Amino acid sequence: MDEFATLQQIAVRARRNIGDGVWDYLMGGSESETTLRRNRLAFDALGIAPRILRDVAEVDPSTEFLGNRIRIPVMLAPIGSMQLIGEGGGLASAEAAGEFGTISFLSSVTEPTMEVVGPATDAPKVFQLYVRGDDDWIGDQVKAAQDSGFTMFCLTVDTAIYSRRERDIIKRWAPSSRRGRLNESREWQAALNWDNIKTFKDRHDIPLIVKGIATAEDAATAVEHGVDVVYVSNHGGRQLDHGRGTAEVLPEIVDAVGGKAEIVLDGGIMRGTDVIKALALGATAVCIGKLQGLALAAGGRAAIVRMLELLEGEIMTSMALTGLHNFGEIGPEFVEEAEPVTDPLVLSQYTHIDLSPLEYER
Repeated sequence: MDEFATLQQIAVRARRNIGDGVWDYLMGGSESETTLRRNRLAFDALGIAPRILRDVAEVDPSTEFLGNRIRIPVMLAPIGSMQLIGEGGGLASAEAAGEFGTISFLSSVTEPTMEVVGPATDAPKVFQLYVRGDDDWIGDQVKAAQDSGFTMFCLTVDTAIYSRRERDIIKRWAPSSRRGRLNESREWQAALNWDNIKTFKDRHDIPLIVKGIATAEDAATAVEHGVDVVYVSNHGGRQLDHGRGTAEVLPEIVDAVGGKAEIVLDGGIMRGTDVIKALALGATAVCIGKLQGLALAAGGRAAIVRMLELLEGEIMTSMALTGLHNFGEIGPEFVEEAEPVTDPLVLSQYTHIDLSPLEYER
């Protein structure tokens, strides 16, 4: 995959490889796509404040997440219907994460299933669940995930109901997760509440990640319930429209958590500098969804590995130029408010290749 020298080239290849329906599902948001744009704007409105003369001949971009050492503070977010995006689907992502040296999340509404993906790699993995039953049913899913080799568990909580994703509606297109048995019993997800979180922590001895937290109040409540990881996310701008960008809400969530849980963030991350900014604001690590999907579409497992390598190169370059030897040294003093210089589009960070004709043409 040396043909890809930049992340931008991966995005171009992905667009050429997939049809309009899958492209819009991967890259779009809900309704006016305001939340989608604010995710990007939140990063663009931050500047990096570098320190000089710090002997950065060697930098170490690795970090630790729930006791697992990972090569860079970037993990592969759960994505539904991955089998439609590229060859191998969720299996390709899990294997790529294992090969590279990071953690992958497997969505319960993607293929292959946990029973296939779990044994395929010994790398640490997270199973992410959309709830389709009661607490006993959740318990069955936990056991199945553990039996399949997953050592961490994630509940997504920002999808009480499915949003209006108008790119998909206009094209009369729906992902496989919205069809057949995977779309059954959705009322259980709508009924999910903090009592379910308490029951989970009382019954199960596995780290719990709660994905979809977007306010300090909910972050504080999560910590009170013993949640191990607060996952700051607005579903990539694909659920509630007119929400705030995740990087914008991150500092107040960090204050609310008070070091009592690890913090993960996704939403709008397209560059190594985005990772630097997220960690400076207090995230333990970030997850990538759209960028992961682009790589899968561009060339399957090998392209995901290459994407992570390119992202690692950007991170290490930015660390050295910022004056960081490792992420133990990072803090809010390394970022400050700045004026954005581009329109906050999903791919606006990729400025050296003209992607505009590819938005609707193949």
